Amino acid sequence: MKPAGDRRVRRTRAALRQALVALVLEKGFHAVTVEEITERADIGRATFYAHYRDKEDLLVGIVRDLAEDRDRLLPAVRQAHVEGFTGLPVKYIFEHAEQEKPVYRVVLRGEGDGRALREFTDLICAHAEAAFRTRTEQLAVTPRIPLDVVARAWTGELIGLLTWWVENDTGYSAAEITAHLRDLSVYGRVWATGVTPSDAPGALDLTP
Repeated sequence: MKPAGDRRVRRTRAALRQALVALVLEKGFHAVTVEEITERADIGRATFYAHYRDKEDLLVGIVRDLAEDRDRLLPAVRQAHVEGFTGLPVKYIFEHAEQEKPVYRVVLRGEGDGRALREFTDLICAHAEAAFRTRTEQLAVTPRIPLDVVARAWTGELIGLLTWWVENDTGYSAAEITAHLRDLSVYGRVWATGVTPSDAPGALDLTP
């Protein structure tokens, strides 16, 4: 059983996070003050500073809490190493974003100085590169493109799609959007657009 003190800490931090997210969505990060956060959370200023240095630290703390919630953020990375590219880790990210949409909106918009978004991006990228590297080692293959480049490109694609998905009523479920991203990753953009090598010269040039 968790000590009562631990539960109080979790409740306090959850209240502060919820207050920050609500206020940022109402008026933007730069306009929010610590006083407003503590008032909204019904928590004293001294208690706030016992947990966070400032509102920027609180915002980054939100991302770190997502990282610690590994069972919901990227729960299937180890399974993916064994099963191949199932798309399951990505599906869990989208499902988590669906449940925590206001939090993801604040993070993905780059509120503050963008530090929280950078931390979130780096977290996803590190896991992606580790998964790609483990898979190539298991299959005894040599990457055609450096894996740090692959991971960063894949992460950028995921973040862009996730941002669009949480900000709009796209009509795609978490499972559907994951399936599209999985097929895009496996078969590529050329396949996705329906183009084949036998089409007209230059048809494979998808540069914008």
